[in-house]
Amino acid sequence: MNLQHLSNLTDDLGLYEHCLGDEPRREHGYCVDDVARGLIVLMRDPYAGPDKQRLLDVYSAFLTESQIPDGRVVNRRDHTGTWRGAPSTADHWGRALWAWGSVVRSSRDTGVAAEAYERFRISARRRSLYLRSMVFATLGAAQVLEVLPGNKHALGIIHDTASMLPKQDEATWAWPEPMLTYANGAIPEAMMLAGFHINDDNLIRQGRHALEWLWQLQIAAGRLSVIPHHGWMPGDALPAFDQQPIEVAALVDACATAYDVSSDPVWLERIDLGRRWFDGHNDQGISMHDPATGAGFDALTMDGRNDNRGAESTTAFISVDQRARSILAHAA
Repeated sequence: MNLQHLSNLTDDLGLYEHCLGDEPRREHGYCVDDVARGLIVLMRDPYAGPDKQRLLDVYSAFLTESQIPDGRVVNRRDHTGTWRGAPSTADHWGRALWAWGSVVRSSRDTGVAAEAYERFRISARRRSLYLRSMVFATLGAAQVLEVLPGNKHALGIIHDTASMLPKQDEATWAWPEPMLTYANGAIPEAMMLAGFHINDDNLIRQGRHALEWLWQLQIAAGRLSVIPHHGWMPGDALPAFDQQPIEVAALVDACATAYDVSSDPVWLERIDLGRRWFDGHNDQGISMHDPATGAGFDALTMDGRNDNRGAESTTAFISVDQRARSILAHAA
């Protein structure tokens, strides 16, 4: 991984959320959502370069400090180090669980893994009213179950997420929500992982069906054309803008999980298309990453692209690049 831009966005306190061009906008501070994403991509790759340990230490400390004793999480911190806003179980709580689960599964340091599990355990006692928050938590719970089969805290998250999914009529509407919003691929990915860990083949099938529907909606002329940031409902025109890298990353992650549960090589081909989106195989024919620094650009727009390179877009590019590299390793 090229961590140059991610490293430039990271100081001793956290990962800056926004950029003007490639310069961090320090006045906007940091958030758990981005720090969790950063920790997740770092834990996937054991060969991330010499700066990896510094980033791991900063991100791990940030997430630990964001958690209050009852398991809720405060999302925002300003550039002075002051935490802002009320603790909750919104999306950032789910992403923190995802990050801690990733450390539990992948850390080579047993002490670090044990500390991450303790953070996970504390927050896994909570629940969220929001489906995506629970979906992100499920992605972390699945990581925990890879190394701690039968763990009651992880299974509890997964069972409760599965119970939130409405029964959809696949003949008329394959998606478990009335409209598509953001990070949509995470939902079918969580469905497939939940089905695997609770031995529910029907839930795996539903997840693959929803992912196939989502993929077909977002493919045009052999290229990926993701839904815009404001969402999509039947009848809305496509392609539409702004298209954000987080959609590509969530879709590619889901394709990787679909390949794991099915061994169907079509999902590898789709991961490759996701990577090519960043190389310019998209609706505007423009590169969405900076190969010199590893930065991701914030959005594909009607006029070209948004040249700002924030944390969300950069971690999205790194995530997709990781998945594409795994295709090469698999082919070899």
